[in-house]
Amino acid sequence: MKTTTLTLSLLAAIFASCQGQVSKEEKTQLAKQPGNTVKTAIGDLTLPPPYQTESFTNNSRVIGWEQGQTPKAPEGFTVTKFADGLENPRNTYIAPNGDIFVVESGTRTSKNQITIFQDKDKDGKFESRNVFISGLSQPYGMLVIGNTFYIANTEGVYRYAYKAGQTKLEGKGKKILDLPAGGYNNHWTRNLIASTDNSKIYVSVGSASNVGEYGMDKEVRRAAILEINPDGSDEQLFASGIRNPVGMDWNPITKELWTAVNERDGLGDDLVPDYITSVKRGGFYGWPYSYFGQIEDPRLKGQKPELVKKAIVPDVPVNSHTASLGIAFYTGNQFPDKYKNGAFVGQHGSWNRSKLSGYKVLFVPFKDGKPGQPEDFLTGFVQGDNSRVHGRPVDVTVMNDGSLLVNDDSGNTLWQISAKK
Repeated sequence: MKTTTLTLSLLAAIFASCQGQVSKEEKTQLAKQPGNTVKTAIGDLTLPPPYQTESFTNNSRVIGWEQGQTPKAPEGFTVTKFADGLENPRNTYIAPNGDIFVVESGTRTSKNQITIFQDKDKDGKFESRNVFISGLSQPYGMLVIGNTFYIANTEGVYRYAYKAGQTKLEGKGKKILDLPAGGYNNHWTRNLIASTDNSKIYVSVGSASNVGEYGMDKEVRRAAILEINPDGSDEQLFASGIRNPVGMDWNPITKELWTAVNERDGLGDDLVPDYITSVKRGGFYGWPYSYFGQIEDPRLKGQKPELVKKAIVPDVPVNSHTASLGIAFYTGNQFPDKYKNGAFVGQHGSWNRSKLSGYKVLFVPFKDGKPGQPEDFLTGFVQGDNSRVHGRPVDVTVMNDGSLLVNDDSGNTLWQISAKK
């Protein structure tokens, strides 16, 4: 845990510098202003004024899981350990043939490798587990298109020759896309998703900063979702102003691309809410100049009014500082009907809030492709009301048998949630 403590201490120092853009007197005046109400896809959202509360550094301490302990799911579900003994299992991808790939990366102690689990009899339990490839550079996104395996390292997208069923990726990958790396809290994840016809690949890239404090020249092609051809050509800026988009999935009804976004810090306990949203081609979502539409960030007030004017209000707020990173629409047949076509959201958990938030998996019901009010689905990660946590959920993946797989990277465990028969 020394690495985490040092990292968060550095972040606190960055905050102190960044927040210096607004004087103490200005913060006091801003805190006295009325809040803002915006219309979202699930109803009106009322936000407090900036600096209504102080900006806290509240580091959680991971204590792990004792024998027999598991997270808690709603009545009618069971939670079992799919796999353990991993080192920071951050992201999961299921290939077209059913093989399960898990990235182990993100910290200095991570192996920066991909592990493959094979479930040949399709019963939701793996029979073999192997290191698929190692020696990577903070990998996250994975994708299979035909006979090509794609890996998104933090500094670029690579493609490898691949044959379905192989247990080790041989040969040297070809870099098809350079990506910017480094910056505030790294925002190192680079996720991948293909269009439904595999003609395009979408690449998510987080910002280099909290709110542009290193200069916007460092944010080129960041805080964005990029679109490329499978060979890396014809790069387009699909959407921008999205501080840290990580999880991506296709809405099964509307066919829109959706993403889970980790919003900015330093404005107080209840600003700014993380969100999940549909992503419009060419859309601008406010970062860093505004949030939830035209609400200007006081640290950048008046800098880009033309961008603020066109900023899109995200669809579904999912509470502030929750580090909402994973998203998966439920297209399986095992869970009750209420879950069909709804979205699960993995919340890695806060560090910039006086009382912990996140550290759970939310469920957002959808009807006819439109979202409803979020509700808790998988909880029990926080021990009581203090800062001790058993683990931190990140990615959420719908398994081929209809169960849900949750990556608990700090708990070094993959949890499988199944409906009771």
